[in-house]
Amino acid sequence: MDTAVLRAVILTAATLAATPSWAKVSPEEAAQLGKNLTPIGAERAGNADGTIPEWKPAPQRGEIKPMFPSNPDIDGDKILFTITQANMAQYADKLSEGHKELLRRYNTYKLNVYPSRRHASFPERIYEETIKNATRASLNGVDNPSGAYIGFPFPIPKTGTEPLWNHRAKWRSETIRRSNNQMIVQQDGKFTLTKIVEDVEFVYASLKRNPPLELKPGTTFINYLSETVAPPRIAGTYILVHEKAGFGPEGRAAWLYAPALKRIRRAPAVCCDNPYEGTDGHQFYDQVDMYNGVFERFTWKLVGKKEMFIPVNGNKLAGPTVKYADMARPNHLNSDLPRYELRRVWIVEAENRPELRHTFKFRRFYIDEDTWNTVMVDNYDQQGKLMQFQEGHLVSYQNLQVHTTIPEVIYHFNSGRYFVTAMINEDQPYDPTVTYASNFFDANTVQSRASK
Repeated sequence: MDTAVLRAVILTAATLAATPSWAKVSPEEAAQLGKNLTPIGAERAGNADGTIPEWKPAPQRGEIKPMFPSNPDIDGDKILFTITQANMAQYADKLSEGHKELLRRYNTYKLNVYPSRRHASFPERIYEETIKNATRASLNGVDNPSGAYIGFPFPIPKTGTEPLWNHRAKWRSETIRRSNNQMIVQQDGKFTLTKIVEDVEFVYASLKRNPPLELKPGTTFINYLSETVAPPRIAGTYILVHEKAGFGPEGRAAWLYAPALKRIRRAPAVCCDNPYEGTDGHQFYDQVDMYNGVFERFTWKLVGKKEMFIPVNGNKLAGPTVKYADMARPNHLNSDLPRYELRRVWIVEAENRPELRHTFKFRRFYIDEDTWNTVMVDNYDQQGKLMQFQEGHLVSYQNLQVHTTIPEVIYHFNSGRYFVTAMINEDQPYDPTVTYASNFFDANTVQSRASK
């Protein structure tokens, strides 16, 4: 083994061994869930000046079938005001560094701000299990949770990775088949398109699984399979992931099928800051779904909560009336399409550990309090310069009581290009009715399917 790698492994093991197990919250704190706090841990009340309203969850509405996100109660809202390069100083304390950089660079960039609508709801079982998790779940170090079942693991977070565990383990329906269309947009607005089909089984946050799965090291909590269908040069590529909690060999197991090799092989590089296949380096593996995978390469700090303008209720941007050519503009996404609201977010900061180097020296995460979705990330390079800004446009599916980010954008400030992923506008909406055979996510099954 390379000496530097061995030293990093030893240092990591020593650090993890010395890391304390964080205690569960007190019964008194947990008793606030469903009262002053929503059942998943957000503040129920609005803010003092009324610009953030009280949480009023929308009931489940609609059939369990494929459909685009929509909400007739809010889709007709009018713009309250617009933040531009000219007036950004007035709102600077409620803007991410990424948004401020975009506003400074481009006088064509803006944020259209709409009334804040706090309607996020989840199935009753998610509420019940989340409240129980508050006093039964714990986290040893950063990658080793235990004692959580079905619901959000840490509704009252005490450490930096707990909000991100909520993000990773959130309810997203039992299964989903989804189109993931991606585009790399050049500075002149021209783009190339990649088409991917993804199959996902949410093993942990499942209402049907009996007995329920405990979120603990070595246990697969998500099964994921992607197939690239276009362009032809990478079509037929498959990525299979068994997403697990845990550090090292207990963590993620991944495989890659490359058409040129005609075989599936273990792929430990499906991790961290290695480029996702087919993105030409514009998205790292740990940037999929805003953030996923291990936490071991960073030290994490829970900064607290703050009022921020975030991309939310973006049904128009995610819907079938908008085409990809409508979205792509020079330097940035078409600013007429997104919707921004003033919301409370959790802020988490991550500092790269020098013995486990990452492309990013520092990351700042902004996590919506009502859904535990990561909606923005500021990413800094090893020289401390803002390198990228990730923006996930949050939408809600009332038929599923699911909240997710589509599309997601990564702005590359060093090149002026940007990358858009998780687009469905010109394809099929998410299908939550799909069922999978018990061996669907096995490597041998993928090999047989891919080689036909």
